[in-house]
Amino acid sequence: MSGYMAALYENKMMSSGENLLTAIVPLMKLLSLIVIGLVLAHPKAQMIPRETFRLLSKLVFALFLPCLIFTELGESITLQNIALWWFIPVNVLVSTVIGCFLGVAVVLICRPPPQFNRFTIIMTAFGNTGNLPLAIVGSVCHTKDSPFGPHCHSKGVAYVSFAQWVAVILVYTLVYHMMEPPMQYYEIVAEGTEIEEQPVSNVSRPLLVEAEWPGIEEKETEHSKTPFIARVFNSISSLSQTTFPDIDLGERSLSSPRSIQCLAEPRVVRRIRIVAEQTPVQHILQPPTIASLFAIIIGMVPQLKAFFFGYDAPLSFVTDSLEILAGAMVPSVMLILGGMLAEGPKDSALGLRTTIGITVARLLVLPLLGIGVVALADKLHLLVQGDAMYRFVLLLQYTTPSAILLGAIASLRGYAVKEASALLFWQHVFALFSLSLYIIIYFKLLTYI
Repeated sequence: MSGYMAALYENKMMSSGENLLTAIVPLMKLLSLIVIGLVLAHPKAQMIPRETFRLLSKLVFALFLPCLIFTELGESITLQNIALWWFIPVNVLVSTVIGCFLGVAVVLICRPPPQFNRFTIIMTAFGNTGNLPLAIVGSVCHTKDSPFGPHCHSKGVAYVSFAQWVAVILVYTLVYHMMEPPMQYYEIVAEGTEIEEQPVSNVSRPLLVEAEWPGIEEKETEHSKTPFIARVFNSISSLSQTTFPDIDLGERSLSSPRSIQCLAEPRVVRRIRIVAEQTPVQHILQPPTIASLFAIIIGMVPQLKAFFFGYDAPLSFVTDSLEILAGAMVPSVMLILGGMLAEGPKDSALGLRTTIGITVARLLVLPLLGIGVVALADKLHLLVQGDAMYRFVLLLQYTTPSAILLGAIASLRGYAVKEASALLFWQHVFALFSLSLYIIIYFKLLTYI
């Protein structure tokens, strides 16, 4: 009997060790790629110039990532799958809402400088739902003893890609407006002598600014670096009216006939329309989003899908070519991340306490809440039954650091650019440890499914 118990204990210990190794090895692969990128881009070594990493980021954005999304999502998605996968985009919204509440808690506890209150909430709420989860899924599925079974990579990439359109819409609408410069801060700058803005060269622009949005300098508009919503909705003081140019609200004059005034657009509706017109929704149609739309449309129509996917498909050679290009996405993203970390943290006025608060809330507290949300959804039978990869992707949405795209939005709005750079640097450094911890936990939890 004692021999049986000893053998059982030994098998259990070996199984635990194998599970631990299976969870750690994928991250070690990604870490190796990051280290290679860091060494290549380090200022002392200067083996590869920063401009090369910028070109690589453009290739990822415009070619490698769209190819990966189209080939994997297009092959996996069907009308039936859309009905089964509905909780994936909903989970992005849920994680964002929970993150916003955590951000408010960080503001109340850590008390950052007042001009960074909205920045603190945004950086806590919006995680990386694109490149980093795709890299983690690709590395996990590349492991021989992956617990996710056959078609691991195709399913994982399809799940992550299906959530991206929600995240992109949130970034270019809600995040864009919440990252506008605070009114008081803008007025303090404007009260002094007029300062001529110096153009920022590509050499001085941080790599993270263009890591997920190349060509951002071409997207600036007349109001992108101004507190536009505050100017539209708030009652502006006489000093502010002399500081800012007038905004044409299209107001009717008081001398207009009463019948015309009654038909006039209500003031609140008019102001909402003006803000909506200044929302850069056109940027939503970026190459990865367009690839997702094409993949969903083609995947839902069996006749079109038969032209692109399958061994005997007439255009299978095109799909195979795109798949070859898609293979470069994960190593390229990790090399770019290493190049970003090689630049080091920038000076930040956010404060050490707030930086730690955001990092702890985003990387340690939010994943715990995510486990509860996914467990509750599973208990309510909202998830695909018996699909471990489905649950793993849902959990990853709570685990990743803040989206690198937030650094690009900060640069576009001219708000907390250095603070975003420094915070993203430290978050990605500590994410190496938090991701390792939670992936081990996730693998342990998913073995019971």
